[in-house]
Amino acid sequence: MKNLTLANIAAAAGGRYVGPADKANFEVTAIETDSRKVGEGAMFVAIKGERVDGHKFIDQVVAAGAACVLSEIDLGEQPYAYILVESTLQAVKDIAEFYLKGLDIPVVGIAGSVGKTSTKEMTHSVLRQGFNALKTEGNFNNELGLPITIFRLRDEQMAVLEMGISDFGEMHRLAKVARPDTVIMTNIGCCHLENLIDRDGILKAKTEIFDFLEDDAHIILNGDDDKLATVTDVRGIKPVYFGLDPKNDFWASDLKSLGLKGTACTIHTPVGDFDATVGMPGKHMVYNALAGAAAGIAYGLTLEQIKAGIESNGSLSGRFNIIDTPRYTIIDDCYNANPVSMKASREVLQDGANRRVAILGDMGELGTDERALHAGVGTFAAGLDIDAIYCAGDLSQALAQAAVDGGFKGEVKHFDTRDQLMEALPGLLRDGDTILVKASHFMQFPAIVTLLQQ
Repeated sequence: MKNLTLANIAAAAGGRYVGPADKANFEVTAIETDSRKVGEGAMFVAIKGERVDGHKFIDQVVAAGAACVLSEIDLGEQPYAYILVESTLQAVKDIAEFYLKGLDIPVVGIAGSVGKTSTKEMTHSVLRQGFNALKTEGNFNNELGLPITIFRLRDEQMAVLEMGISDFGEMHRLAKVARPDTVIMTNIGCCHLENLIDRDGILKAKTEIFDFLEDDAHIILNGDDDKLATVTDVRGIKPVYFGLDPKNDFWASDLKSLGLKGTACTIHTPVGDFDATVGMPGKHMVYNALAGAAAGIAYGLTLEQIKAGIESNGSLSGRFNIIDTPRYTIIDDCYNANPVSMKASREVLQDGANRRVAILGDMGELGTDERALHAGVGTFAAGLDIDAIYCAGDLSQALAQAAVDGGFKGEVKHFDTRDQLMEALPGLLRDGDTILVKASHFMQFPAIVTLLQQ
């Protein structure tokens, strides 16, 4: 890994190198926080987690060939090298910041309340038409996941990094590590209200991503979002906006639903227009395509390359993944949920064939108004052209009742637990149903997707 000698790592982390002097200039092959992944020449970062203390695995990783250990504990004199730091979690961020600076490649930071991952996937699909670009995998978007992602970089020409937060100050710390050259912000929705209180608090927390921007940075914002539309100047940097409204710099027209196969549209950019098919359903996916187009233009791609990137973008498990089975069509969107994404997902469900069923669960981290926000989702559902709502969880009771009170004409059933819902589903579903599965991650709804595929 470029410039990551043990001496440089110790300096970047503000730590003390302990070990043979002639080994200080050894360049590590990888940096791992999972002891099971440590191989010859790697450095193991021993992190004290809530359930597991990584320091307990030091002997194991040394036996596996680790070149060095990053430790919060003074291990005394050992036959292996280690670097002693006050906090391994802080040190891993400092090392990632040092490493990324040394690579000197463009960084695209993806932030927002809803749609970060799908926007990241679309943006990466576009940018890889012209660059060897690395992207965040899975949910590695927090203060530990972001450094782990950065340590995967080797010969790539660009990094597309998802950046997720739940409290004030977190985005500032992430931005210090990533120092993005381009920022894409998807929206400001009702997420993490336990800490951020309201949408103004969310806007304040998310826009900490601007704290380390250089003067030539690009800012790409959803101009249809009322909060982001107020961000008109960031230390002299003028954002560009995307959305469905023609007032935006990047906008889409002539949207034609292709059902669950996606949306055809015309994309307008400051340098020309083109027709494209966004291969995943939902208007929000068109927004992702517009954000990707804006990033493509920022980095000099042609309209042909951008179109190819948009049309080659695929789905991910748990995130609007369409699964066809002999009995059902499943819309697997159960990775996470909040009021904005709940409403968007059920709008897409309307495009399904035959009977359209929403299997829903509780949404987390909504603060003191959590029941009212669940009720708002139920009221919204009452106006949709779908046939049934089956939900589970304490908070979802408010969702179910609001749907009934709002005049929903289909069947509504509520269950106290996910397991009770799963037990009842075989008797509720019919062959040919199109089924949306969505809830916050803690509800563990992937088990329902598995059940439906059996």
